[in-house]
Amino acid sequence: MQDMEQNYARCFATAAGAAVLQHLRHITIERTLGAGATDAELRGLEAQRALVHQIENLARRGKL
Repeated sequence: MQDMEQNYARCFATAAGAAVLQHLRHITIERTLGAGATDAELRGLEAQRALVHQIENLARRGKL
């Protein structure tokens, strides 16, 4: 798994990779849904957020 973590770290260490990761954060983690959001919309967004968190965690561990 360490090799994969290092791959994530290298991928997102570039300026382009950092911009992509920031965009992913903006469209998932920083996004809010209104009071009328359906259960499916909430679950879908939470799954996207979990994926972005996983990417960030792998990249962070790859730097160690």
